[in-house]
Amino acid sequence: MKKHFLRLIAVLLALSLIAAACGDDDDAAEDTSTDAPAEEAQEPTEDQPQDEAADEPGTIVDVAVANGSFTTLVAAVQAAGLVETLSGEGPFTVLAPTDEAFTAALEALGLTAEELLANTELLTAVLTYHVLAGEIPASQVVTLDGESVATLNGAEITITVEGDTVMINGATVAAVDVAASNGLIHVIDSVLLPPS
Repeated sequence: MKKHFLRLIAVLLALSLIAAACGDDDDAAEDTSTDAPAEEAQEPTEDQPQDEAADEPGTIVDVAVANGSFTTLVAAVQAAGLVETLSGEGPFTVLAPTDEAFTAALEALGLTAEELLANTELLTAVLTYHVLAGEIPASQVVTLDGESVATLNGAEITITVEGDTVMINGATVAAVDVAASNGLIHVIDSVLLPPS
């Protein structure tokens, strides 16, 4: 009974975070319509130097949200309570499955997105299996052919390099070295399932 109650709270919290994030977007859109001319709002003055931090990428979570191809991954990170962790100092390397990869995985597992998001134990195990400690750029990944690398989950992934194709446990790496302030994202075309 207690587990069901905790899961219900986790789902409600995740939904409220998603709703709040959507609400923030609406507020941000409203805030841009000020009475001040657009030129004044966009150009810094001599007294107001341009903030160098504005050019830096956000955290891994910020970059994933902004990309738009990782809505299921972001919802899963929120539901599992990993936003703070993946927004932390790091550095981390995240193997990020696209929304299409999650759709295929849910079909293969016979789960709906809601069922996956409600199972925080499974969700946490799967998500932490996609995170590596440290910043591992593509130039280093290609040197790890045939090697196993530990994930934050504790289980290992296996890296295979065949010509220009890099595979991680059978998932193909589709894009590499997406920069974040606390690490890197490598985009993969399948969800990695940790060994049971």
